[in-house]
Amino acid sequence: MDRTTKAIEELLNTVKTLRSPGGCNWDRSQTLKTLRPYMLEEAYEVADAVDNDDMDELKKELGDLLLHIFMSADICREQKIFDLADVAEQITQKLKRRHPHVFDKTSELTPEEVEKQWEAIKAAEKKKQKKKFFDSVPAAMPALQKAWRIQQRASEVGYTGKTRIENTEEISQILKKAEITERDIGRILFSTANIARLNKIEPEKALRERNSDFISRFNHLEELLAERGCSLDNSDTQQMKECIAIAFSEE
Repeated sequence: MDRTTKAIEELLNTVKTLRSPGGCNWDRSQTLKTLRPYMLEEAYEVADAVDNDDMDELKKELGDLLLHIFMSADICREQKIFDLADVAEQITQKLKRRHPHVFDKTSELTPEEVEKQWEAIKAAEKKKQKKKFFDSVPAAMPALQKAWRIQQRASEVGYTGKTRIENTEEISQILKKAEITERDIGRILFSTANIARLNKIEPEKALRERNSDFISRFNHLEELLAERGCSLDNSDTQQMKECIAIAFSEE
């Protein structure tokens, strides 16, 4: 047994022990639905580690995410729905089906051609299952990421959508309105996601980085105020303006 197989088997047995009688009461009480928010949180922490190029943290967070996958699979095993082997077999079969250029050795494809082939095979599979085109896009996906993904998917089957200029003009026209509605904001965000797609930028990642930058600058603002013997709560208008100018000087 090689090291990887041994480690995976040990993790699976550890999860089974935690879930078994005499194991951990907290782990035994978990269900698929109670674990759902934790799994989402772990996925975002994996994304953060990747964004920060923190490999030690990535190893840790991938482990946490793997634990949730094993835990959910074991809950399904207990309920006689499926087990981890079924999960692994299904994804292996899917990978082989969607990579005929590798496993059937039919041709050499560029990364772009591979992506188009993947979507074409996926669409054919969904058609056989009588599913709608966007059914594979998770309902719980963050809205901005979802807007980018559905526009990306639509473009892969020939839907052109609006150009960058058209999206920009739409946003400009909305911003000129005397009163902006919730629907208007939705249109702005949807158009922004499309502009990001056209420029090969992932909007969710871009916004996460912007959020981090703002927090970092705001923390600096708080430090500048502290150096002057005041805080966010008790600084006067002039002090606040001066510190904001410094903290956000390279916006």
